[in-house]
Amino acid sequence: MAKIGKRTEQARELVNRKKLYAVGDAVKIIKQGATAKFDETVEVAMNLGVDPRHADQMVRGVVNLPHGTGKTVRVAVFAKDAKADEAKKAGADIVGAEDLMEQVLGGTINFDRCIATPDMMPLVGRLGKILGPRNLMPNPKVGTVTPNVGEAVKSAKGGAVEFRVEKNGIIHAGVGKASFNETAIVENIKAFTDAVSKAKPAGAKGTYIKRVAISSTMGPGVHVDPSSVH
Repeated sequence: MAKIGKRTEQARELVNRKKLYAVGDAVKIIKQGATAKFDETVEVAMNLGVDPRHADQMVRGVVNLPHGTGKTVRVAVFAKDAKADEAKKAGADIVGAEDLMEQVLGGTINFDRCIATPDMMPLVGRLGKILGPRNLMPNPKVGTVTPNVGEAVKSAKGGAVEFRVEKNGIIHAGVGKASFNETAIVENIKAFTDAVSKAKPAGAKGTYIKRVAISSTMGPGVHVDPSSVH
């Protein structure tokens, strides 16, 4: 068995595994336990009462975090002519059409978010097998297939977080950095859980949000009382 480091052991001692913490207390513990040499990401994991294998129980969406993610997001845009210029002005890192498609087909994917104008979708559709598994496929439901590419780029750069439930009913996302102050982290967590709550699908039965936990990249998970994040 791998030896647990002293820092990890100390962080774990801060957490009572059987307790549900109010979100503010959970964030305090997370910040105390984030002692790595880099700025750890604060992550939220939510266990939902859905079975995403059924279309009417799929949960997905996008949320703009009030304090951003603290992460530099590289944005690629599939667009031509005036829309390509609009994307560049808004701060897109990579803008292209056929040339960008060839790049992706060749295995070069140096971006974290992908946006496309509607007329580019026949082209982008050919990349589904590459972009889909990486959760990079543009989708109108989360605002990444849009004629308003400038707005979409600014949103992606400014802290927009996409979420999508996995097949085991879990949804997770990075919602800030451990260096953020407690209030900023709490407000980001509340914005995220609120967006997931609003995305409740028609087919969800019984308890929708079953469990909520937060953690930092290297720290232990802390279970949060779901009622404290609404």
